[in-house]
Amino acid sequence: MTCSDGSCGRRRFLAGFVGAGLLCAARRAFAFGELSRVRLLRLRFPDLPDPRPTAWRRLAWELERRTSLITVPDPVELPLGSPDLFRYPLAILSGDRSFAPPSEADTIRLRRYLTFGGCLFIDSAEGRAGGSFDTSVRKLLQRVLPGDPPKRVPDDHVLWKSFYLLREAAGRVLASPVLEAIERDRRLVVIYTQNDLGGALARDGFGRWEHDVVPGGEPQRERSFRFAVNLVMYALCLDYKTEQAHIDFIMRTRRARP
Repeated sequence: MTCSDGSCGRRRFLAGFVGAGLLCAARRAFAFGELSRVRLLRLRFPDLPDPRPTAWRRLAWELERRTSLITVPDPVELPLGSPDLFRYPLAILSGDRSFAPPSEADTIRLRRYLTFGGCLFIDSAEGRAGGSFDTSVRKLLQRVLPGDPPKRVPDDHVLWKSFYLLREAAGRVLASPVLEAIERDRRLVVIYTQNDLGGALARDGFGRWEHDVVPGGEPQRERSFRFAVNLVMYALCLDYKTEQAHIDFIMRTRRARP
């Protein structure tokens, strides 16, 4: 079997995790044990501590509450050199400061991860656009994917409708109105926000939000959760929402119901 659009590599990538169609459509009764449970991955860089360590556990909880996904509550942290990196379709890189570039071997590994189906979500917690973390991120991406700078995600991209219908990538702040991404083979391999998504999601052990959300308050926090859900669903399912052939049938069925 040959694939001209690069989809075969991604199918092989997801085979050990669970079929993308199963993740999108399966109900809990069809779970295949641990392999059917979604677990978020945060990349660990030696000099880059996680500024929002409780955010990704909260996101896992919200994914299970809002979708048909079954999640592992605690995210895993792995360095780029880990052989387990390729088990996870989505990797998160979050930070609020500059960081040293990875070694050449780790740079090549990250390039292979993205080439063969992985998606990297980068979340700046600096609270402003163009800070030191942003500078390090752009240097990293230039090394990993030379010749492919991040570009604005267009308004009609499937990411905005992978689960919720959205128009923005909200976060703790609205430091930048632009969501950036790198696309290869019609797939977003890197998605980058400077709006501190994790800051909007983070909740302490007593159930209190750790950070205020400005300027939009709680409605903006809800939009942040919705963007996070869309992000995960896109990484798992890609562009299944672009298939519109079934829409007329669905609408006719809904109208025919008593």
